[in-house]
Amino acid sequence: QTVSAGHSELRHRPAPLHLCGIPAHVLDVCQASARRRQARWPAAASARRAWLDAAQATRGPHLRRRPTSTASMFDAGSTGTRIHVFQFRMEDRGVPSLHQETFRSIQPGLSAYADHPRECSAGISELLKVAQSTVPASLWSSTPVLLRATAGLRLLPEQKAQDLLDTVIAVDEITPFLSGGDSVSILDGVDEGIGGICYRIISSSLKIPSMSVGMLDLGGGSFQITFSPQDEVGHYLGLGLMSARLAILGGVDASPLGGSTELVSPCLAPEYSGSWEYAEVVYTVRGQKAGEPLYEACVTRVEKFLYKKLLKVSEAADADFFSLSYFYDRVVDLALLDEGTVHVSDYVNAAKRVCSGLSVSPQQSPFLCLDLVYISVLLQELGFSTDKQFKLAKTMNHVGLSWSLGAAFHHLNTLNTH
Repeated sequence: QTVSAGHSELRHRPAPLHLCGIPAHVLDVCQASARRRQARWPAAASARRAWLDAAQATRGPHLRRRPTSTASMFDAGSTGTRIHVFQFRMEDRGVPSLHQETFRSIQPGLSAYADHPRECSAGISELLKVAQSTVPASLWSSTPVLLRATAGLRLLPEQKAQDLLDTVIAVDEITPFLSGGDSVSILDGVDEGIGGICYRIISSSLKIPSMSVGMLDLGGGSFQITFSPQDEVGHYLGLGLMSARLAILGGVDASPLGGSTELVSPCLAPEYSGSWEYAEVVYTVRGQKAGEPLYEACVTRVEKFLYKKLLKVSEAADADFFSLSYFYDRVVDLALLDEGTVHVSDYVNAAKRVCSGLSVSPQQSPFLCLDLVYISVLLQELGFSTDKQFKLAKTMNHVGLSWSLGAAFHHLNTLNTH
């Protein structure tokens, strides 16, 4: 069931997803991620251990024998904040299966409140009500609530990011849910990719050998590529589609270029003039005067932006990759989705077609040429050939594909084994 209202979306997803048969090397990666976080922030790790002790002590004998089965995970991204309420069922052998996910998202992202951090509390409170209406009241005190901020906050100055986190913590402290320790934090970019690895491989619906699976996730503020068998994680802050769009247009993340909000780009039609809002800044954008053909001029601009920013992944060329987020969305925009797959050449040809004006319509985004050129150049800069095929997915077993499920499962596992 989907209910849309303004800028938010609420979905209830029944999902019989079993998390059994987890490869040992995947658990090792998840545990290594936790150890790395503890080494980096020892004070936070100490506080977390104290919180776990207190949580176990207050759950009572009955709850201590029965592992926690519900978790609420906030994904504070660059373009919006989402809440996932995961409800797990514990099987007889102690193996969890995902029974249901409740999802809701709001816009804008937390980073939009960088100059007025207290204003973000209303949205957080609204999403917490979703958790309260989903989780039975008898389980509130044993249900952890977590918020992990991604690229949007990582791009902010440290103090502004901390002010936002402090506001969220203040709201979190008065909720009836289990919180404390590191309940609210900025997600490490590598951890964001590892969350994807954990979820991708433990999902029983993937009928692909785990030794040959990869994932590409193009968000608004960052880009991640993860693949096995090496469990390699590549995280690129500032290379998300919206951050890249701003840079390619000539702007600078977190502040207008030189105090100006007017941007001129060869990736827009020469006659185009309009407005675009990003991170609560409204820019006037217009195309450059006609000269070099639009496609070639835009490719040159994007190649210059990406110069020496990416590492080749030739060792992953034969892996079966899933492409998520904006990789998926732009294919849907052009009705290119064919049996759930897309080739690099499809992005290239679509970019040429759109940039030449052959498929422009009043309903089409003026940034579609730029976005498609960026995606096609990004994939080729990573070392993928034009005939490389990717699988496209938004959900699996009716569950949204993201790092959130892997992170929630790992957190519950930590609580239940402490």
